[in-house]
Amino acid sequence: MLGSRRSRRRLTTALAGLGLFVTGAALQVTTTATPAHAATTHRVLFDDGHAEEAGNADWIISTSKPDPLAQDSSPSAETDWTGALSSWGVALQKTGSYSLKTATSALTYGGSSTTDLSNFDTLVLPEPNTLFTTAEKTAIMTFVQNGGGLFMISDHTGADRNSDGYDAVEILNDLMTNNSVDSTDPFGFSIDTLDISSGYPAAISDSSNAVLNGAFGTVTKSLIADGTTATLKPADNANVKGLVYRSGYSGNTGAFFATSTFGSGRVAFWGDSSPIDDGTGQSGNTLYDGWNDTGATNAALALNATAWLAGDGSTGGGGGGGGGTCTAAQLLGNPGFESGNTTWTASSGVITNSSSEAARTGSYKAWLDGYGSAHTDTLSQSVTIPSGCSATLSFYLHVDTAETTTSTAYDKLTVTAGSTTLATYSNLNAASGYVLKSFDVSSLAGTTATIKFSGVEGSTLQTSFVIDDTALNVS
Repeated sequence: MLGSRRSRRRLTTALAGLGLFVTGAALQVTTTATPAHAATTHRVLFDDGHAEEAGNADWIISTSKPDPLAQDSSPSAETDWTGALSSWGVALQKTGSYSLKTATSALTYGGSSTTDLSNFDTLVLPEPNTLFTTAEKTAIMTFVQNGGGLFMISDHTGADRNSDGYDAVEILNDLMTNNSVDSTDPFGFSIDTLDISSGYPAAISDSSNAVLNGAFGTVTKSLIADGTTATLKPADNANVKGLVYRSGYSGNTGAFFATSTFGSGRVAFWGDSSPIDDGTGQSGNTLYDGWNDTGATNAALALNATAWLAGDGSTGGGGGGGGGTCTAAQLLGNPGFESGNTTWTASSGVITNSSSEAARTGSYKAWLDGYGSAHTDTLSQSVTIPSGCSATLSFYLHVDTAETTTSTAYDKLTVTAGSTTLATYSNLNAASGYVLKSFDVSSLAGTTATIKFSGVEGSTLQTSFVIDDTALNVS
């Protein structure tokens, strides 16, 4: 989008002097999001409102809904609950650390229903076979953005079990690309339209990864029995990571199991429903026991991923936060800049309520560069991230430019956390609105780190980097 040249006579609202060190006792917490993580019991909701039992599918933890405990309040074997996902459900129930429910109606967030997403830490979508409504997609995406975990399990293309014209590949891709919260590849991957008949995809080597090496065991391989993969796009979300790959594939293609983040929440993708199928279910269904397949470690993968999504500290969730306990919180002071010239250290005029560039919410935002001449602006805040926490930095970015090139990055915005460069954006990232960016910064737990935005503009043609609604969420 072409923008008008920025006036040099902006209001001067920047802080002078050294960066402020913010401690947990002095934080200005202004988030209004519903907390998604419980302190001890991890609350998991399995969806059964989108034809998850159509055809031979039986993707339920129990025939008793919403509460599986009504079928058996103390299950000791997977047959104590009825469903092809009962092994998964019973394994979690037996730990004593999980509360499980099944949703059979429309998914909501912020409502009064007992299965409203605000009451849960993790949502499992086990091969949905009907499209989510517009309202449901908003609920799901907002739930994740505010700290929830989302487990998306697909199947091969053409697996339209209820013959309504949509399979899980199309339905989950629609969720990610056609929602009111963020449709700009928010998770950093898309699901491939493939039908891979068989295989044992192998896990990458990463001893520190909580999903591959968690409390429920070590993951070495998974199983494909007519499934698909995902294509990763780290340029859209730097936190996307392939953990298990189809034979002969690596990097950004052929990812059979992948994780990512969105806002302060977490996301996992699995390319087939066969690995979670325990071979038992309701009468009349033809099922396959992938859960206990001796050539794979599907149970450990499903259970470790559930724990990671739910923010279980014992698994080291978030890829580096470590163990221990953590109080969920938003740590940045003045995160939406509405308090004006406080908490942040910024170049002159960066924090502003100028009407020349609109804020995403409220009146104030941080506007770096936009002069159309050689210029550098900075914005920073130092924050202490408690030990034992998983941490996610997020912010909304709008890039407005008068540059016409489609190949050369003349003007750049660099985002750093401590000594780590998280991302670099440029005039090539110009867009008409704000785009959510998020990064896992759990490796900084136990330190005081400076979150810094540095904008450098060339000698001609303006580029404005406008930031709003920042957050550093820990759990």
